[in-house]
Amino acid sequence: MKKAFYFILLALASGAIMAQTGAKRVELRDVTGGTFRQQTFTGEMRSLPDGEHYTAMNREGTKIVRYAYRTGAAVDTLFDVAKARECTFDTFEGYTISPTGHHILLWRGSERIYRRSFKADFFDYDVRRNMVKPLNESGGKVMIPTYSPDGRMCAYVLDNNIWIRKFDYDTEVQVTKDGAINSVINGATDWVYEEEFAVTNLMAWSPNSEYLAYVRFDESQVPEYKMQMYGDSYYPTLYEYKYPKAGEANSRISLYSYSIETKDIKRLETPIDAESYIPRIAFTSNPDQLAVMTLNRHQSIFSMYYANPKSGVFRLILKDENKRYIENDWVSSLLFTKNNFYYVSEKDGYAHIYQYSLTGVEERQVTKGNWDVTRLTGVDEATNTVWYESAEESPLRRSVYKVDAKGVKTKISTQTGTNSASFSANYAYYVNRFSSAETPVVITVNETKTGKILRTLQDNAELKAKLQDYAWSPKEFFKLETESGNEFNAWIIKPLNFDASKKYPVLMFQYSGPNSQQVLDNFSFGWEQFLASNGFVCVSVDGRGTGARGEEFRKCTYLRMGELESRDQADAARALAKLPYIDGSRIAIWGWSFGGYNTLMALCTGDGAFRAGIAVAPPTDWRYYDTVYTERYMQTPKENERGYDATSPLKLAKNLRGKLLLIHGTADDNVHFKQSIDFAEALVQAGIQFDMHFYRDRNHGISGGNTSLHLYTKMTEFLFANLK
Repeated sequence: MKKAFYFILLALASGAIMAQTGAKRVELRDVTGGTFRQQTFTGEMRSLPDGEHYTAMNREGTKIVRYAYRTGAAVDTLFDVAKARECTFDTFEGYTISPTGHHILLWRGSERIYRRSFKADFFDYDVRRNMVKPLNESGGKVMIPTYSPDGRMCAYVLDNNIWIRKFDYDTEVQVTKDGAINSVINGATDWVYEEEFAVTNLMAWSPNSEYLAYVRFDESQVPEYKMQMYGDSYYPTLYEYKYPKAGEANSRISLYSYSIETKDIKRLETPIDAESYIPRIAFTSNPDQLAVMTLNRHQSIFSMYYANPKSGVFRLILKDENKRYIENDWVSSLLFTKNNFYYVSEKDGYAHIYQYSLTGVEERQVTKGNWDVTRLTGVDEATNTVWYESAEESPLRRSVYKVDAKGVKTKISTQTGTNSASFSANYAYYVNRFSSAETPVVITVNETKTGKILRTLQDNAELKAKLQDYAWSPKEFFKLETESGNEFNAWIIKPLNFDASKKYPVLMFQYSGPNSQQVLDNFSFGWEQFLASNGFVCVSVDGRGTGARGEEFRKCTYLRMGELESRDQADAARALAKLPYIDGSRIAIWGWSFGGYNTLMALCTGDGAFRAGIAVAPPTDWRYYDTVYTERYMQTPKENERGYDATSPLKLAKNLRGKLLLIHGTADDNVHFKQSIDFAEALVQAGIQFDMHFYRDRNHGISGGNTSLHLYTKMTEFLFANLK
């Protein structure tokens, strides 16, 4: 018989924080109020083209300052609200510098649209004239301003139409005129593209600044979702937007090029069917080569074409097919240089980098091994050196590597844990972000050639000192083997004053969604520490479907998303119950979003493995969720009816065992409140009692004001009532 569990503890990093036995106990207000929040570098560093300098806003939002990478010394002030002529504002929220440096866009008064998109008041600062004026003459908040490569123009979207500002002539040109809310979008993206492809801008300038390419969305046939917004008035209002649920109509997309000289608009007839996606467009260094990146509706075929913006002729350059699906992250990170492009594929069973000629001929496999590349960081064209991050050491960790033109690999990061690097434009310097389970984030500027740390931007010394005053327990990593023979990465946090002769209740923390990871060697300090200080064992297990363990482990859940994931959590609970200090009759599970969904699945299919569960903002049937995400893993309901039924908490509600707390925000534009309402109704009709709490006008994140404290207090009281 195989062992139910065994431990492999990680070595502590140098200078790490050990568990503390200070006088203070962790309180919920500490957790939700930000007492243990890690500080990051306050000024976002943006490399200038020379690679020796970067820019950052000052803390007050009044200046843009140029610094030297090597010394960190301020070299120049590029913009100052107090000194710029005709500047009508005292502070600004963000900025973008033109390729030539002659213009700077500044914005303020931003209004969030969805997760990534916003509109704002944008202003053009003419550096040579030291003058500020509004970007658009007509007024109104605009979206996604995009400089031309020569820096003489800026395209932007206003009310779903594209406009171009020509700085030399101080004029504006309206490119499109058919944009309309909930009907036609030009240049920007619809809700599902933004949420699932993480893209808000589908405009691209040719390198000679003669053409602007853009994607048009016709979402008139996409079903409209209506959410009640209650506010403080006597009558609620309706928020209406286009949301394509699995199997429903998507936006019809089309591709166009606009000639700056002639003002002609040409439709580029992309050789794809009407159901396909265009998640990215980008010009190569050749103005006649617009790279058009497409996915079929199943997202199992990635094709990249070159389109000529003048003639409209297309050429297929790259095609990558997968028997399950293509990870969109690798489409969005495909990287062009002057002579090559670099693409991450899983065609050998792991995520690895491949180098191609610009004509699409594979020249070399840059990385290889039974481990995953997790991020393609960049390519130094001068030396043909490729930089990337990977889980080569362990799925729990991330390290930074380079591979030179001869294929020689060198590890750049020096600390064990989670590392992430961003490089200067000439790759002479990089900023490294490091943390581990015992070490809050440390941000350093490093010399690339030697790896030498030039200076530390943030070491979270204040947080480290603060933690010494509190009593808390360390996170221990281990591998858990279930009775079915599966081995999973996990962490455990034991109660304060742990006594191995006692029996403790357990709360399992999980998300479990495709390619996600909760078991990582990075720093976090939250609700789990509060619970541990109150006698709970906290555990997290990454089951099948999670990331950094190769394609088969990630994608074995295909067409039955949620079935294996929930089974693995239940099996893990049964394995944990065999530990002498675990009370197997008092194990609970919780999660948010996919984690909430998996909680419901585990309660409905886990055969009593859990006494209780908390599901926050959960999907309850994949038919209710959006096309791009759901069909990537499940295909359409028509094609996979049995898979949808087998993984639907709505269909399985009558089998729910254990106490349930169901929580949702009523203004959730991502996982609609209706999902929880319908699951609640299914439980009612099945005669199953449960607890439910909703938050008025809160979105998927359920935050604002006193909301977070209230939410975590509610969940804590539920656990105390049912497990203590």
